Amino acid sequence: MAEPEAKRVKTEYELIYWPGIPGRGEVVRLLFEEAGVGYIDTAKAAKAAPTTLSYMAATNLGDDKNPPVFAPPILKHGELVINQLPNILLYLAPKLGLAPASGDAVYHLNAIALTILDGLCVEVHETHHPIATDKYYEDQKEEAKLRAKAFREQRLPRYLTYVQRLLDGEKSGEGGWLYGGELTYVDLVLFQCLDGTQYAFPKTVEKLRKEGKHDGVFKLYDAIKERPNIKAYLESDRRIDYADGIWRHYPELEEDEE
Repeated sequence: MAEPEAKRVKTEYELIYWPGIPGRGEVVRLLFEEAGVGYIDTAKAAKAAPTTLSYMAATNLGDDKNPPVFAPPILKHGELVINQLPNILLYLAPKLGLAPASGDAVYHLNAIALTILDGLCVEVHETHHPIATDKYYEDQKEEAKLRAKAFREQRLPRYLTYVQRLLDGEKSGEGGWLYGGELTYVDLVLFQCLDGTQYAFPKTVEKLRKEGKHDGVFKLYDAIKERPNIKAYLESDRRIDYADGIWRHYPELEEDEE
């Protein structure tokens, strides 16, 4: 792919996200880190929460260039302000050299990203908040156990099987990447979502790895982890530890896992 446009652009990217949790914002960080471009991460700032909340406030009507946003992650680049993770990825990936800027690949990659985010981000979150996001986990614990069991036994294997199908398909090409024979942003999406899912359900993911039905998926995961820029990032203090975000570890949600 072409040299990342970001390396030729002076305007710095700004990620607006909650402090203390990786969450959806982590996918955006991985794109920046892999591409080796500078960015401002407001999650590390002293007023991270108030800054994020200010964008979500009912009184925030946007401006003459940008409508109001609903929730983070939020990307600010020059005068542009956008939210919704898949939307941010569509904007960033071509600029960072992680996707073509036009053609069928744009839509193929977006579909892959949406599917991975549905299964290993949204559905993982719903395992510990199956009834309502504004209720504490403890208030829906029994329902969470049922939802988690269904996710572990049915949904997660189905999604991993789909990703393996992508790798086995002709469009994947050579090299073990998901699309087109080279690294794209969807490989980074998969890495973060699988990493978070592994944190939330370590016994389940290890069992699936040992089964050997999704070897290509785990090989890709391991390959991303060893890429120089990603490896350096994961070992740095810029990588935020998992906590009470999308990917949470509750041992009782795997208590019946052999």
